[in-house]
Amino acid sequence: MHTTRRMRTLVAGVTAGALALAPLSAASAALVTRESPAGAPVGAPAAELTGIGQLVDQVVSTQLARDRIPGAAVVVVAGGKQVFAKGYGVSNVPARTPVDAASTAFFTGSVAKIFTATAAAQLIRQGKLDPSADVNTYLKAFKIRDTYPGHPVTVADLLTHTAGFDDDPRGVAVADPAAAPALGEYLAAHQPDRVRPPGTLARYDNYGVALAGYLVQVVSGQPFAQYAQDHVFGPLGMSGTTFVQPHPAAIQARVAVGYRPVGRGQVREEGQYGAWSPTGAGTVATATDLGTFMIAQMADDPRLGAGVAQSLREQHFTMDPRLPGMGWMLQHAPRNGQPMLFKNGDVPGFHANLAMLPDQKIGIYVVYNGDGTNGVASWNGRDLIHQIVDRYVPDTSPAPKAVSGIDTSGLAGNYRVNRISHTQVTKVVALLSTATVAVAPGGSLTTSGLSLNPNAGDQHWYPIGTGLFQEQAGQAQLAFDGKGNLFTSDDPTVAFTKLAWYSSPTLHQIMLGAGVVVLLVAFLWFPILALVRQRKGKPAHSRWARAARVAAWLTGGLTTLFIGWLAVLASDMNALTESVVLGSVVLTVLLSLNGIAVATTAVMIAGTGAAWARRWWTVTGRMAYTITTIAAISYLMVAFTYNLIGTPMG
Repeated sequence: MHTTRRMRTLVAGVTAGALALAPLSAASAALVTRESPAGAPVGAPAAELTGIGQLVDQVVSTQLARDRIPGAAVVVVAGGKQVFAKGYGVSNVPARTPVDAASTAFFTGSVAKIFTATAAAQLIRQGKLDPSADVNTYLKAFKIRDTYPGHPVTVADLLTHTAGFDDDPRGVAVADPAAAPALGEYLAAHQPDRVRPPGTLARYDNYGVALAGYLVQVVSGQPFAQYAQDHVFGPLGMSGTTFVQPHPAAIQARVAVGYRPVGRGQVREEGQYGAWSPTGAGTVATATDLGTFMIAQMADDPRLGAGVAQSLREQHFTMDPRLPGMGWMLQHAPRNGQPMLFKNGDVPGFHANLAMLPDQKIGIYVVYNGDGTNGVASWNGRDLIHQIVDRYVPDTSPAPKAVSGIDTSGLAGNYRVNRISHTQVTKVVALLSTATVAVAPGGSLTTSGLSLNPNAGDQHWYPIGTGLFQEQAGQAQLAFDGKGNLFTSDDPTVAFTKLAWYSSPTLHQIMLGAGVVVLLVAFLWFPILALVRQRKGKPAHSRWARAARVAAWLTGGLTTLFIGWLAVLASDMNALTESVVLGSVVLTVLLSLNGIAVATTAVMIAGTGAAWARRWWTVTGRMAYTITTIAAISYLMVAFTYNLIGTPMG
């Protein structure tokens, strides 16, 4: 998830920014590489990972050139030591500063959540936090609302994405780290709705993880960032890693800049900072520091505390016992028949992926300082990890056998990922993207919209058990719980829920499209009609009839402006994501257009009734006006469903 700019003033600003930057040839950036200094056991692969440098060089250099990403850093650990670390491309486009894996600090995004889980696990092992306790036991300044009596949110729920909070990324980030609000105050002021009982389904939850970090702060009596420094980073010697905002000067001097490709150049991204530092807001680290952490994690390093590392790796929740689930912030994502733990992180301009194979003691971390074309950088890291694992830990187990006679009735249809917000504007993602399941003769399935790979097409699956399917020519599995939910082994942090026919995005797209077309015609036609009547010298309609047509014209104009403006924003999804997390006022203004359209549509509804009662216009004119009113209602019904209606006051 990572799961979604501005109007012409913003586009102009972006263009100016692009011109101010020296255009970067991704191909030339990929040629700028820097290995970690001699002295550490890096640069020379261990015997069991022979050729790792050549493999990573080939894959990452290709990614940077093909996908227009300025830079990257990769670290690989094996057998308790760092066997490879290297920087690629540049950390700052205008300055063309080479990336160095040991010194360049990258924003980690949500990879930092494993640091937060480590801190919480330390207090749990010390008996200061009870994983099964109601979080309100520890909260003093504010309380979590008791939406589901008898079902409190527990500490363990926070660490497994099962607390049941709604998701709202809008406005959670700031451009200036000095402006980041205090953690506790922000949590208290922006508590989201609870949309399901805790412990029932996983749903990626930033608020819950931020709350876990706040509990660390409350129970320990230390600011969260200071606790992490004293008890996680400091003991391991991770001197290039910090939660502190603004960053310490020594680290800030080495922080990479994040970019998105625009035209032939790169534009600097903002929005990496914010109050929710335990989730990764503002968190930076060097690649080699992550290597140090992975070594300590897989070795159960006592410097982290007895049993702490293992508690993160253990599976604490799964939505289906046949599929892998969640450790504490670590996702179980087996590869080639071997246990693999995974965590990714994404903030504007930065994308990181971490994987550990605990049985083989292999760890891989890759981070990019660019979104890449169409945001593909978030997938590139996972792809590199898969290629490394496939080479050095090949799959030798046979594929599961197909089972015949499996009942697939009721499985076909549209499914919506449960990370979609119930109450916020980001629900619009559900209108534009959905997962579909089709059933073929013999019980096999074809799906679209489930793969994490943005370039993947349809996936094909064969049955291996009741409600359980294996991907053909792949390693993923699907499970259906018989209650309308679909789970995938690729991502244990989300579920997909089957939609009723009236909730189908296809139906809503038709309603929206038809409404927009009719309203656009009304917006263009009514002025022409008025001009024609004037030139023909026809008597003017009554004041109320004219008001009704003005309301229709305004509604058409408002909806046309909204759709056109939205299309401009959506033309650059990387930029739109930045705008959402920064809480751009442009989005507030955009939504207010539909709020005004609600008022003008109300006038249209009244005008429609009056037109027929008072016989305004011809029958054809009344029918046209009625159709326009129905179109406005249809449009606004969809807008309301996807939280696209705001008020002029925001």
